Amino acid sequence: MAENKTSKDTLRLNDKTILITGGTGSFGRHFVKTVLERYQPGKLIVFSRDEQKQYEMAQSFDMKTYPCLRYFIGDVRDAERLEMAMRDADYVIHAAALKHVPTAEYNPFECIRTNVHGAENIVNAAIRCGVDRVIALSTDKAVNPINLYGASKLAADKIFVAANNLSGMNGPKFAVVRYGNVLGSRGSVIPFFKKLIAEGATELPVTDKRMTRFWISLQQGIDFVLDCLADTEGGEIFVPKIPSMRIVDLARVIGPQLPLNEIGIRPGEKLHETLLTTHDASNALNFDDRYLIRPTGVVKLESHDYSLGGQPGTKVEDEFAYRSDTNDWWMTDEEIQQCLDELD
Repeated sequence: MAENKTSKDTLRLNDKTILITGGTGSFGRHFVKTVLERYQPGKLIVFSRDEQKQYEMAQSFDMKTYPCLRYFIGDVRDAERLEMAMRDADYVIHAAALKHVPTAEYNPFECIRTNVHGAENIVNAAIRCGVDRVIALSTDKAVNPINLYGASKLAADKIFVAANNLSGMNGPKFAVVRYGNVLGSRGSVIPFFKKLIAEGATELPVTDKRMTRFWISLQQGIDFVLDCLADTEGGEIFVPKIPSMRIVDLARVIGPQLPLNEIGIRPGEKLHETLLTTHDASNALNFDDRYLIRPTGVVKLESHDYSLGGQPGTKVEDEFAYRSDTNDWWMTDEEIQQCLDELD
């Protein structure tokens, strides 16, 4: 990702109360680590539904060493419990979701309850509790979705943008951060490939040798979320400028001696991913390190002049699309290996 501009978040996290949903996931754990290293929050609330993961996380981040920490068992499906957890919160990072494409396809009602109804519960609780800002994590799969997971995240994105109509002039600001695959996160292809190699695999399976993806490191994703939390005026969809990678290049770097077995694209899977469509282009602004999609249909923001650090963005071309296969930034083998080394 391009070098970030000077962030304003140091002025806003010290002594504040931050709640993160899905706080025991890959993003949540690293977010908590980053905030504890950089700031002195008044309270940092880890909200998740998995007791065991909270117990395991508390072995590394215990409340005696970090008295600002709170571990709160709850589910974003439970509006009452969510509102209780969000009392006195200044900022909310919404990272909870059902993310696995095949799981969502087989369990559609569960996916909708968490990803869509959960988004509605976040919005209602934030408004009732007087939260200042909410950043929701999205995904490239929400763009032109072809699977239920992507469709549910598209619905959630629209809920968070439209929430700025519900919050009133002095209510919470809601915004969305949308990025691609996170290197090394649970369920990603990197630990899958490494597991196969450790088990003595004689080949690596790839769905299609033409496949490309956007990639971002976990730390880059967290830094971007913190930056957007500081910058949001409400209603934006923030898209970082990040590199693309060919899946075959990743497989070749991880297992240079292993042949590749092309097994075909799975149901609900795309050959390439998109972070910004030509439809988005009419409302998109280009900045050094990101694109900003201005909200439509949000009455109080219709005439807002979006800028970052006082610098206005430039409008992208009308037919512009930000796609993983036409991206002009590609990871080299050396950069892929460096990322793999950082994950070990």
